[in-house]
Order: sequence, then C-alpha cells, then structure tokens
Amino acid sequence: MFDVIQSRLANLGISIPQIAMPVGSYVTTIRSGKQLFISGQLPLVSGKLLTTGKVGATVDIENAKKAAQICAINILAQAQAELGNLAKIKQVIKITAFVAADPTFTDIPQIANGASDLLVNVLGEAGKHTRSAVGVSVLPMDATVEIETVMEI
Repeated sequence: MFDVIQSRLANLGISIPQIAMPVGSYVTTIRSGKQLFISGQLPLVSGKLLTTGKVGATVDIENAKKAAQICAINILAQAQAELGNLAKIKQVIKITAFVAADPTFTDIPQIANGASDLLVNVLGEAGKHTRSAVGVSVLPMDATVEIETVMEI
C-alpha cells in the first residue's frame, strides 16, 4: 500500500511538506487506541497562508477549494510525521472543515470537497470519511479554511 500511496502522490504532483508546529498550548496529533486525532490544519505553504479572507467576499470558490486541498496535504504531513508511513492509515473517519465565509455565502460543502477529494485521491477507499462543513466568521490568522481530522490507524 505504501507504494500505491507514493505513486498517487507523485501522479498528483504532491510532495508531503514539513509539519507546521503548534502556535499555542496544544499538540498537533494525539493517538488514542487505534485513533489518530489531528488538530486543525491551516492552508500553510512554506510557513505562509495560501489564502486569507472570507469566501464570497475576498476569496473565490476555486482559491478556497485549493486552500482546503492544502489543509488536507498538511493533515497527511502530520499523519506521516506521527506514523512514519501513510499506509498505516486504515481509514479517515471524519474531517471537520471550517470555512471563513461572507454571511451570504452558503456553499460551504463545495469548499470542503477540496479536502475530501484530495484524501480519497491519495488514500483510495481509506480516504472516504464522514464530514462536517461549517461556515464561520473568522479563523486564526485570517485563514480561509481550517480542517481537523480523526483517523483509524
């Protein structure tokens, strides 16, 4: 399975980045039994936010979906750092996507699809998950998207 995941990453042009360190009094991952909890990941690329602002006001749908994809890549980075190998992910159980949005923007699930689709494209069946997609008024550092995850390992 390791080779399959690596092949999928290569075909998608994705390299797993260095993990982002916590910016507060928390840890980025916790194992509990056969579950791995990953704290909310922002769309950070080389330490900088890909997008800031609110969907429907200053950020368009395509850029917001790309931000959600980057969040998912950062989730995979956290999982790989904790597990040593993405093939140890038995199942992505749930993701919760928080999307900073203008009050009139209601298509929050479309933004979350950026992350959902990426996880399935990389992990196959193990990437299918339950999900909540929540519109919020503001996120840390004015990020457009933040996503947290629970996985079975």
